[in-house]
Amino acid sequence: MIVRKNDRVVVIGITGKQGTFWTEKMIAYGTNVVAGVNPKRAGETHVGVPIFGTPAEAAQKIGVDVAVMFVPPPMAKQAAVAAAEANIKLLVVLTEHIPAQDAMAIHAAAKRHGARIVGPNTAGLVTPGECFVGIMPAFVPSVFKPGRVGVISRSGSLGTLICLQLTRAGIGQSAFIGIGGDPMLGTTTRDALEALEEDRGTDAVVIVGEIGGVMEEAAAAYAKRMKKPAVAFIAGAAAPPNKKMGHAGAIVIGDAGCYAGKRNALEAGGVVVVDTPVQIGAAVAAQLKAPA
Repeated sequence: MIVRKNDRVVVIGITGKQGTFWTEKMIAYGTNVVAGVNPKRAGETHVGVPIFGTPAEAAQKIGVDVAVMFVPPPMAKQAAVAAAEANIKLLVVLTEHIPAQDAMAIHAAAKRHGARIVGPNTAGLVTPGECFVGIMPAFVPSVFKPGRVGVISRSGSLGTLICLQLTRAGIGQSAFIGIGGDPMLGTTTRDALEALEEDRGTDAVVIVGEIGGVMEEAAAAYAKRMKKPAVAFIAGAAAPPNKKMGHAGAIVIGDAGCYAGKRNALEAGGVVVVDTPVQIGAAVAAQLKAPA
């Protein structure tokens, strides 16, 4: 799930306003966008990229490693299932508000065909200095800087803020993994943590969490076994009991998913938890300097 500059990317919905804007940004940054998909404009070229009628056609004629979707919720199921059936192994599903039944169908198709889903409702993936896939401001040097600290976040905006704080502290990032904010995700915080633990270019990890759900608690259990240090910030410390946050997946029910529970679990797993985003830089720097 860490994208590389040689990965071949197809943009589903490339000709729309957002698809066009972000495809141009991805290409300018170095992302290897090799194709677009729009059944009504197959055979054309858009922003210098050939357009195919289906993901399968693009995969067969050019070869594709990653698909990113700029499509509305009613079309998301068809687009994602078609990409999985085309044996594209990484699907970045930016779309939010996908109906539950459609999301289930997407995950089932990915499982059948061995594809990894990032999202739904993800802001995407960034490998600073190499490429990005999605809608993150990878091209803003004050936010993203190549380095050796991986960042995991449900939220694109919070993830951007944390990367900004790291960059201001002189700490670059090896990868940003936006797992997404919907209830049924294809990639969890723990999945991303495992990927960064195995990544040779990553020396430490930052987890950006939110109240609701139990993904941070599951990640904490894995963090106990990690060799790399981890630092976390959990949004929602001041939220009233049973508060639902902005993301569809961030729902607190009783004691499950509350701020205290997440913080306690992470700290028990050896993760340093900071109170505010501005403390991230100093906390990560201290962990990188600490003896192994």
